Formats: sequence, C-alpha cells, structure tokens
Amino acid sequence: MPLQPARIHQDDAVRADLSGDFRRVRALTEQLCKPLATEDYMLQTRIETSPPKWHLAHVSWFYETFLMRPFLPGYRVFHPRFEYLFNSYYEQTGTGFWPRPERGLLSRPTVAEVYDYRHHVDEAMLRLIEDCPSAHWPTVARRLSIGLHHEQQHQELLVTDIKGNFAYNPLRPTYRDDLSHAPPSDPDPLRWVGFEGGLVEIGADSQGFAYDNEGPRHRVFLAPFSLADRPVTNGEFRQFIDDGGYRDPALWLSDGWATVRKEGWQAPLYWEEVDGEWQIMTLGGMRPLNPAEPVCHVSYYEADAFATWAGKRLPTEAEWEHAAKGVDITGNFVGEGYLHPRPAPHGTAGRVGGLKQLFGDVWEWTASAYLPYPGYRAAPGALGEYNGKFMCNQMVLRGGSCASSQDHVRATYRNFFYPQERWQFKGFRLAETTP
Repeated sequence: MPLQPARIHQDDAVRADLSGDFRRVRALTEQLCKPLATEDYMLQTRIETSPPKWHLAHVSWFYETFLMRPFLPGYRVFHPRFEYLFNSYYEQTGTGFWPRPERGLLSRPTVAEVYDYRHHVDEAMLRLIEDCPSAHWPTVARRLSIGLHHEQQHQELLVTDIKGNFAYNPLRPTYRDDLSHAPPSDPDPLRWVGFEGGLVEIGADSQGFAYDNEGPRHRVFLAPFSLADRPVTNGEFRQFIDDGGYRDPALWLSDGWATVRKEGWQAPLYWEEVDGEWQIMTLGGMRPLNPAEPVCHVSYYEADAFATWAGKRLPTEAEWEHAAKGVDITGNFVGEGYLHPRPAPHGTAGRVGGLKQLFGDVWEWTASAYLPYPGYRAAPGALGEYNGKFMCNQMVLRGGSCASSQDHVRATYRNFFYPQERWQFKGFRLAETTP
C-alpha cells in the first residue's frame, strides 16, 4: 500500500490513513533490525555510515523535533541530551550534534533504551495524529509525510550500512541465511531505445508527495538520445576490468584517477577474487559473481570510466526522467525480500517502453551534478536544510534500489551522493546522443 499524500483537510479517514502509514513504516524499520545481534547495533566501519542503533534513534528524533515538540502540548522528551546525540546535521535547531564519524563510539544509550525511545515517540506521534487541532493539521500532515519518507531513506541506509559492517569482518558473516538469489546466467544482449528529445518538462508537479528538490517543474531541451535497455551487468564490467580499465588513466576523470590510485581500487566494492574466480559479498554471505546481475557498489568515477571505455556516456537526469515518464514503478525493491540486484528479465518480459529495470535493483548514476532547479528556494527554518544545503559537489542518481521501498520512489526522485562513494547499491546504464 503506497504512502498517502499529505492532504490538508481535516478528515478522520485521512488521519486513519496516516496513522496506518506511520505504524507500517515504523514496523519495517524494526523488522530490518531483527536479524541483528546486540553487538551489531553499534558498529560503524566507515565514516559515511552510521550504526544501526543511531539510525533507529535518529528517525525518532526527527518526529520528536519537528512534530511533537512544536505541536503536541505537554509532550515530555524522552531524554534531554538525545536532541544532541541524534541530530544529524541540522544547524538551525540550536542544539548542535555529535560528530558523524564518532557515532560508533557510544555504547550508551543501550539498544534497549533506544527501543524504549522509539516506542515513547510512537505513542506520542499517534496521539498527535488523533488529537491535532484543525488549525495545525496541514503543517502536521505535511511534516509527517516528510518524516515517513525520511525514515524510508534510513531503512535503506540501515540495509547498506549493515552490509558494509558485515563485509568488513573477515568472517564474512551473513545478515540473513534465507535470502534467495538467482543462479549465474548470461544476460540478453544490450539493446538501445531511442527518444526524440525536444522541449520537455521535468520535475514534480503538485500531485502526491515530493521533496522540495524535485521542483519546481520546468522545461528543458533534449537533443535526440538513446538509452541502454538495461543497466550494465557484472559480466560487462568484468570485461572492463580484464581489459585493464583500472590501469588506464586515459579512461578516468582526473579526480577519479587520483581516487583509484589513493584507494587501490581494482574492482567494485565487495568484489573478491578467490582462486582466480570473482565472488561478491552479499547480505546472504559470499556468493559467486553472477554475470547477469546489474553491477553495483560502483562510484560515479567508475561508471564514467566504463562509459568512456565503451564509447558511450551516462545519461543526464533530464534524459533519465523523460524516459521514465509514465513508466509504472515496479521492480526489485526491499519488499521483494532479495536485498540484492536481480538479473534483467529475458526477452520482452519486464520491458516498459523498451526499457527494463528503470526502478529498483540499483540506483543509476547520471551525468548531472546535484544543483537546484530554476526557481528553487529552500524552505525556511531547519527543515530547509534537508536537501538544499547539499547542492554542491555531488552527483544525481535515479530509480531506487533493491533496498528502497517501492512507495518511496518516483520518476522525479533525485538521490545524490559524492562521486567517490560506493557503499550504496549504485549502478548505471549507458546513453548515447543520436545523430
């Protein structure tokens, strides 16, 4: 069931919908943590990630800070220092925040106390939904929608951060032993789907939920272009490796080549060569590399270098969104339970408008820098820091991944990461300009 848009009129049915959405989203967060041992909750093996315990508390801090404290009379904070410990980066709250790289150094609060905090917030949030006066309801409904999508973002981060923590361990432990996976196979040959281009509109309209960075809706001109019908696969990327792709500076952007040399990259993250054969770390443990699966855990630099090697390029985000217009948002999401990219369906199965796997499986790098759309203005106050303050030095990705919730993803959704980062489920598809 999709998240309900934040409708502004006061209505018992609308409140019931939002209450149900809140319960469902909160339950999934805890379900994703169920396979963890207590020791797993405080691990932070890289500075861009956070311990599971911190994610559990931070999403609760969001509701407490932006909803309960301003709108629920008599609300009692669970702990006065949690607003400092579990603030992520919001400067305008006036509380400051614990340094991100040091989130894994805190043994307290305990895991049990964090769950008590969540349940305290749950009870208060449900009370606010039920009792909020009509005068405040439009603001509360809108902020609650943001909070639900914010928690879904952290659900995906939970999955990818847990994977990174387990991959760091030389025992290569499994998060879940029951995760199924596709047997190794060969993909269908890559095909190209053409688009006429012209003057098109992109960006979110007023229908349904969207983050502020998805608008305003505006027009862009696109030259005729073609997109690959599916993302680049492990087998195709292995050809790049075998052809010396990580040893040829001519293929790389300057910053990318410097990163390759500094980090010693020889393959995507989580690939390991064992007895001459490639294996990959998954949330179900180590597995033989499946040539048909979309390559994932690659940086923007690696995606761009591969495109250069292949004589192609990455699509712009406007091209990607135009191609995705009207495509049903179906695919391999967290609800499917694989927690790993799947091979593209063979033949015409799963093909919409000639394209496969636009949504789910892997976030797709685009060639577009994360910048404001024409006319964009960040919202006033601390919530305005949610997206706008990051519009520098990052690149846009589209489409969602196998760790995303299906009702969290839209054709207009603009995810963004630094070009060197790899721990998310990031892949790419190729593009070319049509003569």
